[in-house]
Amino acid sequence: MTATDFNEIISTKSDFLKPYAISLTNNYEDAKDLYQETMVRALINREKYQLGTNLKAWLYTIMRNIFINNYRRSKKFVKTEQSSEELYNYSLKATTYNDGISNIRVAEIKKVMNELPQALRTSFELHFTGYKYQEIAEMLEEPLGTVKSRIHFARKMMAARVEP
Repeated sequence: MTATDFNEIISTKSDFLKPYAISLTNNYEDAKDLYQETMVRALINREKYQLGTNLKAWLYTIMRNIFINNYRRSKKFVKTEQSSEELYNYSLKATTYNDGISNIRVAEIKKVMNELPQALRTSFELHFTGYKYQEIAEMLEEPLGTVKSRIHFARKMMAARVEP
């Protein structure tokens, strides 16, 4: 089948897609965009269409996949109703932070951490400062499993002693 024949078939037998696009989007303008993108994608990928297969099903599948991809893409971004000027003014406002409660919590956690047995505290402090399990095991000359279990037990003991 030549490209011209395929284009003609697509253009004459694609009207069934318009109601499907409207049912997917619930918006006439978005449906027109979806229909147009489907047609472009079908024309670009005409070599993937096998003559004799169901053209409607092929086009429905293309449209559905485009709709799903667009939906997923739109969920990643938050749409705002504010103008850019309002957002700019909002970002200029001075923000104050109250670190009092955070400082109290940190002091409480440090106190509980200092009450841990020495073996557990050493492993936990190294892990807390960013060392990986393997690095801690090499520094302390302990087996990897021992280091992991000490860190686990230290977390468990701390969780039991610190109030949520």
